[in-house]
Amino acid sequence: MAEIIQKDGTWTFDGDAVRIVPGRDKGVGLLRQTLGEVVVPLRALAGISHEPGRRAGRLRLRLRDGADPLLQVTGGRLPEASDPYRLTVDADRTGVAEYFVDEVRNALLLDQVDPGPADVYLLPGPPVPISVAAGDGTVAFDGDRVALDWNWTTEEAKSSGGPREFRVADLRAVEWSPSKGLENGWIRFTLAGAPAAPAPKYDPHTVELFGFKKDPLMALVAAAVAVRMPHPRGAAVSAEPAPALSKPPVPELAASAAEPVAPEDHDALLRRLRELGDLHQGGILTAEEFAAAKQAVLRRI
Repeated sequence: MAEIIQKDGTWTFDGDAVRIVPGRDKGVGLLRQTLGEVVVPLRALAGISHEPGRRAGRLRLRLRDGADPLLQVTGGRLPEASDPYRLTVDADRTGVAEYFVDEVRNALLLDQVDPGPADVYLLPGPPVPISVAAGDGTVAFDGDRVALDWNWTTEEAKSSGGPREFRVADLRAVEWSPSKGLENGWIRFTLAGAPAAPAPKYDPHTVELFGFKKDPLMALVAAAVAVRMPHPRGAAVSAEPAPALSKPPVPELAASAAEPVAPEDHDALLRRLRELGDLHQGGILTAEEFAAAKQAVLRRI
C-alpha cells in the first residue's frame, strides 16, 4: 500500500484503486469539499505524474477519456482548486510522491490497463439527491427527475413559465460551462426533440451562472445527471443501483460475486470491489479467493 498525506488531501493506493480524500486546507475548492471521497479504480486510470516545485509540487492523476462523468461534462475547464485529481505536495514529501507514482505505474503495467478511451463510465459520479443554488436558479436532482426553480435575478421571459421539471429519460444532453472573464457560465438541459435553445439568460431549461463561489457545484449536478444518461460512446448506464454485496461465508462469496450483474451498474460494482478488499484484508478471504472474486466482478464492469 502507498499513501501520501498532505494539507491538500490524502491519497491512498491499495493496488486496485486510488482513494482520494480532500483536505481541509483553505486552498481546497468547494467542489472538492462537497464531492468528498473519490475512489478511482485502477482500470479507469490512463496515467499519473509528479510535477516537483521549489516550494510545492503536484501529483496528478490522468483518467481515461470517458471514464469519469465529472471530467466528461467539464472537459478540462474546472479551476485547479476544484480538480479532485490534483494534490499539492510539499517539497519535503517529494520522495513519498515519487514512490506513490512508481507504485501506481507498476500496477498499471502489471494489470495491462488500457489507457485508451472508455465506452462506459468507470466512476459512479456524485451521490444523489443533490441540490445546488447558484446564478439565476436552483437545480435539484433525485436520480430520476431534474427540477429547476428561479430566483429574483431570473429574467421574466424565463421565470414567467414557473419552475420546470423533467426526467433524465427525456434528456438529449446536459452541458456545463464556467464563467470566463465577462461571459457568464451555465448549466443547460436539452430535451429530446427540442428546437435550438435561446441564450442561457432566456432559456427555461438553463441556469445562468454569474461567476460566484458556488458555480462549480453545478458541475456536480451535471455529472450526476450525465452518468445516468447514455455514454457518449454508445453504452447506457443504469440509474438503479444493485444491492451491495453482503458478507456470506467464504464458499458462498465467490459464487455471489459471479452472479450476473448489470454491466453498467458501477455504483454497486465498485462497492462490491471495496467490500471484497475489506474481507481480504480482514483475513476472511484468501489471496486466491479474493483474486477470483475480484475478477468475476471486473468482468461485469
